[in-house]
Amino acid sequence: MALKRFTAAVTREGKWYVARCLEVEVVSQGETLEDALANLKEALELYFEDADEPVATETPIIAPLEVEIAL
Repeated sequence: MALKRFTAAVTREGKWYVARCLEVEVVSQGETLEDALANLKEALELYFEDADEPVATETPIIAPLEVEIAL
């Protein structure tokens, strides 16, 4: 077993918090931020349990963007 660090992006969608892993396509949700992150951790553990070999991932660069939108 190896400990691997991943990046989660969490958004609020209605009454749910939705947590997305940025390195692999795994998403989960919860009624609280803590629940969403705990559920994402469990989902990632299950995802890699079924994977043949964990893929090497790099931490993504997170950067804000300002976009002009005509309303």
